[in-house]
Amino acid sequence: MVNEFEILKPGKLLLASANLLESNFKRTVLLMCEHNEEGSIGFILNKPMEFKVCEAITGFEEIEEPLHMGGPVQVDTVHFLHTRGDVVDGATEVLPGLFWGGDKEQLSFLINTGVIKPSDIRFFLGYAGWSAGQLEDEFEEGSWYIAEGSSETIFTDEYERMWSRTVRSKGGEYCYIANSPELPGMN
Repeated sequence: MVNEFEILKPGKLLLASANLLESNFKRTVLLMCEHNEEGSIGFILNKPMEFKVCEAITGFEEIEEPLHMGGPVQVDTVHFLHTRGDVVDGATEVLPGLFWGGDKEQLSFLINTGVIKPSDIRFFLGYAGWSAGQLEDEFEEGSWYIAEGSSETIFTDEYERMWSRTVRSKGGEYCYIANSPELPGMN
C-alpha cells in the first residue's frame, strides 16, 4: 500500500472524484498546504466569489481580483497564496516558488509600494480542513484523485474548466472521467 503521507503532501492537488457530490467539494480542485499526523489544510482553487478582494479585505483596496472560497472551515478568516516568499516574512513554501501566508500587514505595504503585484497573490475566505486520519479515509474511499500542483494551475482564471483539465492531465481512464456529466442519470 502507498503511504498517504507521501502522496497527500503539501503542493499536491486534490481533485474531487466524479462521484463526490457534496456541495462544498463537488468538482473542486484543492491545493494541499499542510498534511501531518494532526490533520490537513488546503484551499479550493476553482470557486471565485461574487465580490473582489478590494471590497472585502481592509488594506488591499487596490486588488480588483475575486476573493475565493477556500473551503467551509472558519469562513471568517482570510488566507493567501503568493509567489513572493522572498520578501514576505513568515511565509511557508508549499511548492517551489509558491508560498502560503505570512505577515499580512507587510504584504499590504509591499503591494501598496509596488514591490508585489496583485497578480502574484490569491486570497481565500476560509479553508478546507480535515482532522487526523479523515483525509486518508476519504482518499481510501475514492473521494479524491491526486495530481501535481503548479503555479499555472493555482493562478489561472479558467475556473469553469480547471477540474476537467486537471483530471484529464492525469491521462488514461481519467480522460473519460474528465468528460463525464455532473449528473449521469440526467444525461
